[in-house]
Amino acid sequence: MGDQLAKGEEFVKKAEKKLNGWGLFGSKYEDAADLFDKAANCFKLAKSWDKAGSTYMKLANCHLKSDSKHETAQAYVDAAHCYKKTATKEAISCLQQAVNLFCDIGRLSMAARYYKEIAELYESEQNIEQAMDYFEKAADFFQNEEVSSSANQCKQKVAQFAAQIEQYQKAIEIYEEIARQSLTNNLLKYGVKGHLLNAGICQLCNGDVVAITNALERYQDLDPTFSGTREYKLLTDIASAIDEEDVSKFTEVVKEFDSMTPLDSWKTTLLLRVKEKLKAKELEEDDLT
Repeated sequence: MGDQLAKGEEFVKKAEKKLNGWGLFGSKYEDAADLFDKAANCFKLAKSWDKAGSTYMKLANCHLKSDSKHETAQAYVDAAHCYKKTATKEAISCLQQAVNLFCDIGRLSMAARYYKEIAELYESEQNIEQAMDYFEKAADFFQNEEVSSSANQCKQKVAQFAAQIEQYQKAIEIYEEIARQSLTNNLLKYGVKGHLLNAGICQLCNGDVVAITNALERYQDLDPTFSGTREYKLLTDIASAIDEEDVSKFTEVVKEFDSMTPLDSWKTTLLLRVKEKLKAKELEEDDLT
């Protein structure tokens, strides 16, 4: 490890000497870039991630001086992947610079990929609003490049976060849109009932029984097979429990579904919100009587 660190420092010194010395303008930066690349690899082997990251930044600068935008962007990505291990903020900054360059040279699928990576970094930091923003950007870019599966993955993350922060209408619109698109694709058809269930749970969170009933009719029109699914039965039974203000019926219905198809933590969290609202309503009624 110590050997690699020392070798890396030596390569950095040589690179900086190249930059400060005389030489043909183009070749000077190319030679220095080669040495910075070697230095960064040594720092990576030594697990000195901050040093590797800052060296890749120097490498990016050399490529930029040589007007090699693709290589510059790639160096920023390499820097980000080192910083990811120690400094999320720097990693995000490097990826943003890479995205800007990939957009400049028309590599939009690469830009989409790194927008998604920025979103995942914000998600790891529990910064939901920023994560949503970047997943949306990634989805738009993937959609423009006609990479529908990746676009839908990103859209689902946006919907998931939107519901978490109680932007239910936004989540509903996204899930319904994905369901509509999936119906036209034989490979994605099987996932439609899951998207409609997610949309339906968000409808339940809004607590408007008329809106829930209308939505279920709409989902049936969209996919006639939906009314024969356990997902549809769960939504109609919960809607009925809400209408009757019956907490125990709600609990029984959810428990029965969960015993056959375990609910993930996102669905459980939202259904608990619905239950709490229902409990509060029931208590209100009790107070009035």
